[in-house]
Amino acid sequence: MNHLMPALFLGHGSPMNVLEENRYTETWRRLGQTLPRSKGIIAISAHWYTRGTAVTAMEKPRTIHDFGNFPQALFDIRYPAPGSPSLAREIAEALLPIEVKQDSEWGFDHGSWGVLIKMYPQADIPVVQLSVDGTKPPAYHFELGRKLAALREKGYMIVASGNVVHNLRMARWADGAEPHAWANSFNDYVRENLTWEGAVEAHPLVNFMQHDGAKLANPTPEHYLPLLYVLGARQPGEAISVPTDGLEMAAISMLSVQVG
Repeated sequence: MNHLMPALFLGHGSPMNVLEENRYTETWRRLGQTLPRSKGIIAISAHWYTRGTAVTAMEKPRTIHDFGNFPQALFDIRYPAPGSPSLAREIAEALLPIEVKQDSEWGFDHGSWGVLIKMYPQADIPVVQLSVDGTKPPAYHFELGRKLAALREKGYMIVASGNVVHNLRMARWADGAEPHAWANSFNDYVRENLTWEGAVEAHPLVNFMQHDGAKLANPTPEHYLPLLYVLGARQPGEAISVPTDGLEMAAISMLSVQVG
């Protein structure tokens, strides 16, 4: 499998990780330093949640500061990685017969640039962001990951980001807050089923809502679904690992998954 570029799901957590240095950002930086250099990055973020599927198809995507009530220093940051209209077209071809809109307005939201700025601070690798169609069921997103696997063979890396547990209403803001039991349980459930290789319709992580804690772990699914693209892009028997894990604010999982 050495010819395949890795595929990553990174638990991105708070936008403050951009300004801070911690065990999660250290892991992201190490991945950027040690993984094979890609021709381009296919970014899939929880924060571009759309009706229909789209890709950023401009030469110079803008940096989107899609958050509020954070220090001005965070709003001052730009991630000037180039876009790649040619990669945007390749993604659209790989996902046929699904219609993929060539978007010229979006850019990089903090779910994508917030992790890439740690991995590749020089911003010298082309990045195209793929939206997550919120009208589709989980199996759809897994199948899109399967289609994207062909681009891994062409030298492109998939970097998806979200959080497999994401419940801000149940967050505990005190430092070192003990995770909720349901958050630990669902996070463990994800870890335990990462290597599952049966039929898609029976996959425990495609059918994640069957878990007793799923509704609390994911009141809405947008932060979970990017994981399915990475799992879908995995080839049979391909290595899968967890570069980092942890629960922050009692209800936010920082679990990351590496395929390849």
